[in-house]
This record gives sequence, C-alpha cells and structure tokens, in this order.
Amino acid sequence: MPQSNLPPLTWLRAFEASARHLSFTRAAAELHLTQSAVSQHVRSLEAYLGRDLFLRKTRAIELTEDGANYLPGLREAFDLIASSTQTFIGADRGKDLTLQCNMAFSVFWLAPRLSRLYAKYPWLVLNIVTPIWDPERHAATAAVEIRFGRPEEMSDAAERLATDRFFPVCAPDYRERARDLDSATLFDCAGLTGTWSAWSKSRGQPFFRDKEINLASTFVISITAALNSAGVTMAHDTLVRDFLNAGRLVKPFEHAAPLTEAYFLLPPSSHAHTPASTAFVDWIREEFQQGE
Repeated sequence: MPQSNLPPLTWLRAFEASARHLSFTRAAAELHLTQSAVSQHVRSLEAYLGRDLFLRKTRAIELTEDGANYLPGLREAFDLIASSTQTFIGADRGKDLTLQCNMAFSVFWLAPRLSRLYAKYPWLVLNIVTPIWDPERHAATAAVEIRFGRPEEMSDAAERLATDRFFPVCAPDYRERARDLDSATLFDCAGLTGTWSAWSKSRGQPFFRDKEINLASTFVISITAALNSAGVTMAHDTLVRDFLNAGRLVKPFEHAAPLTEAYFLLPPSSHAHTPASTAFVDWIREEFQQGE
C-alpha cells in the first residue's frame, strides 16, 4: 500500500484506545494526551475515512457499525507491529510490570499470594501503585490495573474477577458485642453501595445509626480496626476470606447481601502485552478461577 494511503499513527492509536475504553478521557490518560487532543485525532481520522467511527452521546461514546468493522483489522496490524518489534528487542525486555490496584486489594488479597506468583514467575518484577483517590490520574502509567467499581463504570475491556457479597465482620472476642448493633462500635469504608444501611435493609430491618459509623477512605483501616477488636466493620468476600478461613475474623450474622461493586481486571490491549503482563494476567485469572 502506498504510504499516502496510511493515516497518521497518532490518529489510529487514538481511535484504538478510545474504542477499547469507550471513553476519550481514559484513552487520553493511557496515551498521555489531553481529552480534546484524542477527540480531535479521532475526528481527523473520521474525516480522512469519510465515515463516522463513534456515536457521541452526552456521557458516553459507542462504536458505529463502520467503527466496529474497522477496529479488528487495525488491532491485527498493531499486533503484527508488536510481534515484529519483539523479534528485535528480545525476551529479556518486558520483565517489569507496573500494576495499579487499590490499597485494600493489594494488602489483603495480593500481597499474601505473591509467593505463589514468584514461585511460578521468579523473573517478574512488580511496581505496585495504590492510589486512594483519583485512580484515573495514575492509571496511564500502569500496564495492568485491578479496578474496584460498578459494572456500568467499566469499559468493554474490563474483565470481572469475582462476584462478592458484603456483610459485617469482627474479631472473635468481639462477636457477642457485635450482635448488639445498637451499642457496638461500627466501621465502614466510605463511598460504596455496600453500606450498613443497605445490609440492614436487605435483611428487612431498619437502621438508625448512619451518623455514628466510623468511616475510612480504605478498607485497610476499617478491617484492621476489626482485626484488633476495635469494633465491627462492613466487608466483602475478596478482602476477608483469608481472615475468616484463619479464624482471625468472624461473621456475627449469617446474612450477606450481593455487592454491586466488583473487582475488574483491565489488561493491556493485545498489541501492548509484554512477557510480564502476560504472566501476571494469566496468573490472576487462574487464582480467581480456582476459587481457592
């Protein structure tokens, strides 16, 4: 194909990233560009092709039929470029992996399992980034992300890892006090749907202590407080399963409710995979599939 028939690579990268995330904002973060620059690159590509690639809605974008038809060939071309490049740089490159996930997942799920990861991939070197606020701002530097949130907030590339329930937990020596919710010291993590009120409502009982709950910005604080017999905290399966199995935490009530939020794996696009990202993605899928 003559060189003149090829649109600029920046336009193609902007389209592919936007299509993967279904978001100009997330594509911009990945490409280290402004949202307006990504949007303009996509518009330039649409003008070049004479076709609309996206349907632009108030708070979302969707691929048009032309966009959906154009994307597979473009990804195949990127994969071919990546494969050809790998031939030159060799397998020694790509052993490092920057992983972004929240603090609680890193401390309570990931860190206790790192020995299994390194037993399988001893050459892997991790850089674990754990922002508490504004994860979007830091995600651009991460090759792989584990994101906790609502399904409707995730792009099509996101892969759900688990379906959790939420419920109260406490240390064994606090169990009896925890059963009296009128006087027990209560903890929770702010900003989630799995609250004390939601849990009480799901079991058909009113809850009147919303203003008396000790709130934390991360489950690391609230769960650690419960581990040390400070009170009872709301939690969910992924974060406290190990503590429950070990008897360090107990459930003072049997009732558990479905959690709206979930943990999602956001792997690199196929052409951006490295040996490190491939190893980690394969490993974490296996860990969750085994269900421990």
